[in-house]
Amino acid sequence: MKFGPIPIAEAAGAVAAHTVRAGEAIVRKGATIGEEDVRKLAAAGLTEVVAVQLETGDIDENAAAEQLARALAGRAVVTEAPFTGRVNLFAAAPGVLQIDAGVIDALNAVDEAITVATLPALKPVVAGEMVGTVKIIPYAVPEKRIAEALERLGAAKPIAIAEYKLTSVAVISTLLPGLKTSVVDKTLRTIAERLEPAGAAIERDARVPHEGPPLAQAIREAVAGPADLVVVFGASAITDRRDVVPKALVEAGGTVEHLGMPVDPGNLLMLGELDGKPVIGAPGCARSPKENGFDWVLQRCLATVPVTRAEIQKMGVGGLLMEIVSRPQPRAPGRGEVAPIAGIVLAAGRSTRMGAGNKLLQEVRGKPLVRHAVEAQLASRAAPVIVVTGHQQDEVRAALAGLDVTLVHNPSFADGLAGSLKAGLAALPKDVPGVVVSLGDMPNVTAGVIDRLAQAFADRADALAVAPTLLGQRGNPVLLARKLFPEVAKLDGDQGARRLLDAAGDAVEEIALDDPAIALDIDTPEALRALTGQGPR
Repeated sequence: MKFGPIPIAEAAGAVAAHTVRAGEAIVRKGATIGEEDVRKLAAAGLTEVVAVQLETGDIDENAAAEQLARALAGRAVVTEAPFTGRVNLFAAAPGVLQIDAGVIDALNAVDEAITVATLPALKPVVAGEMVGTVKIIPYAVPEKRIAEALERLGAAKPIAIAEYKLTSVAVISTLLPGLKTSVVDKTLRTIAERLEPAGAAIERDARVPHEGPPLAQAIREAVAGPADLVVVFGASAITDRRDVVPKALVEAGGTVEHLGMPVDPGNLLMLGELDGKPVIGAPGCARSPKENGFDWVLQRCLATVPVTRAEIQKMGVGGLLMEIVSRPQPRAPGRGEVAPIAGIVLAAGRSTRMGAGNKLLQEVRGKPLVRHAVEAQLASRAAPVIVVTGHQQDEVRAALAGLDVTLVHNPSFADGLAGSLKAGLAALPKDVPGVVVSLGDMPNVTAGVIDRLAQAFADRADALAVAPTLLGQRGNPVLLARKLFPEVAKLDGDQGARRLLDAAGDAVEEIALDDPAIALDIDTPEALRALTGQGPR
């Protein structure tokens, strides 16, 4: 690959290394320079341009990234269309992420042009969650380097999902005088919420005295029933193998694999087995919905990923969870909370560029396209989440069935975007200081992007808006501060927030994200085909 200045007369077919503006011509970074571009640039007085020219034996960034991504994707992992040398990998089903770290390390050692990044191994993921990404750094790479990377991969598929298999859980709670029934009830609700993403449910709710014999009997009965897994919540913490819960498991005929774990919170966990079924003695922190060591063991058990004594003992590095930045309310003194925000998803458009069918209802990764955008808002810190409907409102409502959102209809949806934006803002609580506005046709935007905007808004109190950028270009979603709402009221027709952001100037906080999702909206049959491999239905 050649990189550097070349005469403008020889530039046709080369790739612009930087955005070039001259006279009437604008050639974007990464774009192939055409004959007409050459004519306009020459007419504007340019004599040379910094560009990239592929040589014999080179493979362009998108083709290279796509080859690697497909070779990496294992069980229940799908790849999507390449973009600026990047291909993202997504979970096709809920489960536990399995990564062969040695293979990933070997690939990243092939050449500095080749990079592969993944989520942490053994992380629970949901369908549609990004689990990895391949990025080719330059515009092209020698094909022999890609061949070397593929050779190192061999038959390995180092990024895979262990899908959840266990669906039925028995929960046994031991009782002591003074333990309120409401505590046990809340515990049951919390674990039910933990099980829901895995498609599992509580099959048995047993409550017995905090004594060995009745607990041993309850464990035997639970294992004899249809439950795939047993979780015991003791009224008192487990502090020794001779304590009530582990002793009762042994009395029931089971074994204690390990007691304790190097994860905090979660130290006082017991892992055991009876008749081939896992039995978990839950630590007290498992009564809370916040992440703790219990989650790590539970999710792996549900996916039938082996959890042994040795595996638990390896959890110490990264096992200090008290101050992880993903917590909505960090416990460290002096660390402020993220500013509260609401969410709006605009889902009122007529899909005129899509042709037949409403783009928001097209199936992407097993669900309607619009549902991805709404679920990302719900998974973020945004609350409440408002969805503005318009065209085919009944069908859009049906596509969002079961989601905790407020639906607002814009009867003037045909007049353009401004009316939908106003309708969404009007439905917000009066005390919300800002709102993240998402487009319903952007299915790859994640909750993490929304939370990044919220964090930036919290860090800069005087910002009128926060916008993500990719390669210097603004994308979506955007966060609007309440101070900007009166300006929204002045918009009409198909005007959106872009004009307001342009007028706000330096009052807009820009967050650079290397994430193609913020620039990918599905407006045409071609875009849908690139995303899913099929056109509109």
